[in-house]
Formats: sequence, C-alpha cells, structure tokens
Amino acid sequence: MALLQRKEIRNRAHALVKEWLGETREHAEAKSFWGDFFNVFGVNRRRVASFEEPVKKSGGGTGFIDLLWPGHLLIEHKSKGKNLDKAYQQGIRYFEGLKDEDLPRFVMVSDFDRFCLYDMDSGDTEAFTLEELPDNIHLFDFLSGYELEEELPAYELNIKAAERLGSPLRCTP
Repeated sequence: MALLQRKEIRNRAHALVKEWLGETREHAEAKSFWGDFFNVFGVNRRRVASFEEPVKKSGGGTGFIDLLWPGHLLIEHKSKGKNLDKAYQQGIRYFEGLKDEDLPRFVMVSDFDRFCLYDMDSGDTEAFTLEELPDNIHLFDFLSGYELEEELPAYELNIKAAERLGSPLRCTP
C-alpha cells in the first residue's frame, strides 16, 4: 500500500477536526472516532489494532485497554474534561500484563478535545488539542508509515517505561 502524501494526511486531519469537534461522549463515540483517526493516516484500524483488549491486572482480575496496537500504540480514551493524567497512569498499569513484544512504544490519552502522546523510548510528551491535530501529524509518522528513528529493543523499552512510572506527568488540563 502506498503512503499517503503529507498534504493528503493534513487534509484528512482537517476533515476529522470538523467532524468530531465538540464530541464529548466516550462510550457512545470513542470507537468510531478512533476508526476515523486511523483513516486520517490511511490505516484500516481493524488490520492493526483492537478495542477493549483484555489484560491481566497485577492485583488480580482483568482490565481492558481501550485500544491496543501491539508493539506500537496503547490508547486510553475518556469523556471530555476527565483527568488525562489518571488515564495515562491507567494505561501504564496495563504494561505489566502485556508480553514484552506487545509493549507499545507510544501511549496516547484523549478526551476527544485534548491529546497527550507519550513516547516511551525518548520520554517525550506532546500535548495538543483536536484543532491542533493537522499541525501535529508528524507525531504519527509511525502510524502513517513514514520512518521513525531506530526502535529500541524490548528490554530497553521496559527500563524506560519503569523510569516513566516515577516521573512527573505533563498533561494536566
């Protein structure tokens, strides 16, 4: 499959903003939103990622990751205005129930309006609004097929994830 040109991705991102601006209801619309989000980058979400991925929790029981693209991306989605730092902590807690090869490089949290993308390799965090998505499409080069820097081995990813657990959060509304 050919890569979409960045101009096309940006145009699709503008259309996504127009379509979804003002949405607030996680349970009613999150799955449709993420399907549309992946489509911005020319990716059929069903081919790479699944919703409500079950994962064993350390204290027992099962949790459900809102969206998981094994080895690449974990998404926790909340209703508009909810605390995204708590959503990030929830997503990170799922790491202990994942196989090493399924540990994602990126964790993203969102409430439709706000997004925080955490790069578990570099420790970088990017926060932006839905309206700012077209100007931040480069953050999703891993999704669109454009090359990223060389990926770290899983054991280095685990070390970086553990270091992140103790670091301050940077996505408070």
